[in-house]
Amino acid sequence: MSKIITLNAVFVVSLVIANVLAGKVIMVFNYFILPAAVVAYGITFLCTDVINEIYGKQAARETVKLGFFMQIMASLLILLGYYLPTAPFASEMHEAYKVLLGQNWRFVLASMAAYLTAQTIDINIFSKLRHITHGEHKWLRNNVSTGISQFVDTSIFITIAFWGVVPNIWVMIVSQFIFKLGIALADTPIFYLLTGRGFSAYRISWLRKKETE
Repeated sequence: MSKIITLNAVFVVSLVIANVLAGKVIMVFNYFILPAAVVAYGITFLCTDVINEIYGKQAARETVKLGFFMQIMASLLILLGYYLPTAPFASEMHEAYKVLLGQNWRFVLASMAAYLTAQTIDINIFSKLRHITHGEHKWLRNNVSTGISQFVDTSIFITIAFWGVVPNIWVMIVSQFIFKLGIALADTPIFYLLTGRGFSAYRISWLRKKETE
């Protein structure tokens, strides 16, 4: 299977699952208040950074566009499933479906606005830092681009989705951003592994091979 197809598949699956989980608010370590989607969504930034590093800025942009249209498709299919007639014996399942998947348009708008803005910022900063550092210091562009874009993403999504719902949205914004920053730092070794150089200087070349499929 083509390597970039695999990366795009992981990106889209993570993005769609993140949108499904976005409505559930969790608390971690009795302090961090954040949507359950935080881990799944963090994977999308890792994917675009890997694609940007290996295949270039334009390929990463195409991935973001693909994700945007897949979000729309997933939302429409979920909406269709909601309005299809429910079997008489499955009313409880329908209510569960409504709670888990019946996201209102406020969440959809928040997700789309945050996604397009943050992913565009991530791709542009990543490419700029790669140019400035002449291709060196991959950890810098991976973490700086993700950190800045994740703060923008978090601020936009939480503000639109939870304004007037959560008592103090800044607690939620800061909590989610700190947690996302931790995920970004933790996935740095994975980024090095997938883009050809580990911290031990061991090189993984399979992603860099010319695609022959």
